Amino acid sequence: MLSTRAVPLATEAVRRAAFGSRRDPDEEKAAQVRAVENVKKTAEAMLKTLGEMKGLPLKLGQMASYIDGLAPPGYEDKFQDILKKLQAKAPPLSREASHQVVTKELGPPDEVFASWEPDPFAAASIGQVHRATTKDGASVAVKVQYPDIDKAIANDLKSLSMLETMIAPIGRKYHSKEALDEIRAVFLAELDYRTEADNAESFRAMHRLDSEIVIPRVFHSYSTKRVLTCEMIGGEDYAVFCARASQEERNATSATIWRFMFRSLFEYGWLYADPHPGNYRFLGGGRVAFLDFGCVKVLPPALLLGTKRYITTAMDKDWPEFERACVDVLGYDPTDTESYKLFIDYTKLLLEPLTTDGPFRHTHAVARESVAFLVRGGQRIAKPKEGSLLPNFPKPIHPPQEHMFMNRLQWGLASVLAGIGGEGNYRKMAEPWIRGPQKPIA
Repeated sequence: MLSTRAVPLATEAVRRAAFGSRRDPDEEKAAQVRAVENVKKTAEAMLKTLGEMKGLPLKLGQMASYIDGLAPPGYEDKFQDILKKLQAKAPPLSREASHQVVTKELGPPDEVFASWEPDPFAAASIGQVHRATTKDGASVAVKVQYPDIDKAIANDLKSLSMLETMIAPIGRKYHSKEALDEIRAVFLAELDYRTEADNAESFRAMHRLDSEIVIPRVFHSYSTKRVLTCEMIGGEDYAVFCARASQEERNATSATIWRFMFRSLFEYGWLYADPHPGNYRFLGGGRVAFLDFGCVKVLPPALLLGTKRYITTAMDKDWPEFERACVDVLGYDPTDTESYKLFIDYTKLLLEPLTTDGPFRHTHAVARESVAFLVRGGQRIAKPKEGSLLPNFPKPIHPPQEHMFMNRLQWGLASVLAGIGGEGNYRKMAEPWIRGPQKPIA
């Protein structure tokens, strides 16, 4: 449940590979300078490759926190800047192109639907959304995938694989290949809107008894791999709600979002990994509609049990057992003294909303600290030792591969709830699911 999966480019192994057993101080210093220059060249190559991508940045830009771990030391800001630019490069889709996609998948939109608005009213990460009316008179939102976006993302994933080879074999120690495999699997799954439709139906079933959680109905007869049709949802967007809501509404709405995220995770093992602010519509009275079910991860039962294990021990303040659970489940290494303490303390920090038995308020300061704490500690540990130019990266840890997208949830959700500014006893809401058994979806 932590953002500790990083892919640093210089470790003690780099020193050994670059410098061998040199004893001459001048010779070793020269070798260190060459190694640092190689790191800079690798960073520039990575930036160039990202800049040439066409499809993946639409998704990658929403996950810049993960990309931070791929950046060599000193290049973090440059990576953030380029990802922001790439995220704004969503390809424009003409009326003709949109018409062509729908026609290929369903038939001419003017014939398939009773009414069709050729200009989109919203943009999605890999498509755009049109208003339409079905033959039965239902108002619907039709998400149309950008033409050839699947090919663009597939090509970009190949480019990411090339980046991974740049940092091998060092990256292998940090499971860079496994991390990219996880990204690849999730992103490719998002390209099939039929999978998203099935995910939405599963989440509707999980939350069917909660009237404040609204999940749009899918019109399966109007949906295909590249076209997804759902009922039209009104309400307010995130910015409007945050600007005008009363504290009472903020509290109720935050509770609804919390139940949506953590009931599905802890009771059923389904992780909704895309808490982007654009995926909510606020309907009043604490009711929230949730959109976009493309990025979903189903955790293996053993991993869900392990996750519950370290959370419940933290709730119980059984710190020796908590540390054992972190070692067993998250792969922390107690022999790496400095990093181990950092990761243990960081885990405790992230779990505070779940371990605080009383009012907890989500704020921007809390959300920023969830990232800054790890960055500060990592910078301290990575500071080059005296006489060395290279960072002192910690020993690699090997958290479960399936846990990777948990980071997207925890950092993204913290930021979303900070903007809303709600307060509540979040532990009380989630504790029955955390301590209870996993259930099948009825």
